[in-house]
Formats: sequence, C-alpha cells, structure tokens
Amino acid sequence: MLRLVDEGVDEQEICRRFKRGPRFVQQVIELTRVSRQTDGRSDTQTLRPLERRVLHWRQQGAGYDELAPRFRRSPEFLERVEALATYKLGAASS
Repeated sequence: MLRLVDEGVDEQEICRRFKRGPRFVQQVIELTRVSRQTDGRSDTQTLRPLERRVLHWRQQGAGYDELAPRFRRSPEFLERVEALATYKLGAASS
C-alpha cells in the first residue's frame, strides 16, 4: 500500500485493489508510521515466560533431565527453548 501511495495512486484505487474500505487503508498507512522501537523494556521482557523460567532454573544449576518433568516437556525441548532464549537475548543486546 505504501508503494502505491508513494507512486501517487488515488486512495479509492488502493481500496479497490485491496478490496478494502477507505478507513482500513488509512489505518494501515497510519500504523506504518508508528515507531517499532522498544519502549524501554528490559531484555528479559522480550522473552516468553517459559524462556525466562528455563533460563532461571538453568542458571541455578538444574539439568534438563531434572527440569523436564517440572515443565512436562522433553529435555530436548527445554534445550531448544534455552538456545532460542539465549539467541533472543544476544539479538536484543546488539
């Protein structure tokens, strides 16, 4: 939609092409102008609760086999959760 707006296409034509009303098209255009930067949240708030809990228990020294029954998941799953959480934290700090 933004490309069409930049090209000077009439809003009614955009509505017709996307089969949407003028209000929807205006909303989409307005929402693209909203900043997507974080609002000061800490890195841990970018993690899901499961990821935060797994990281907490792993930092306390708990093993995957010990945590698996607690979370009702396989040790392999928890290992993947920890790896993803670590990756997210690394990307968030960059």
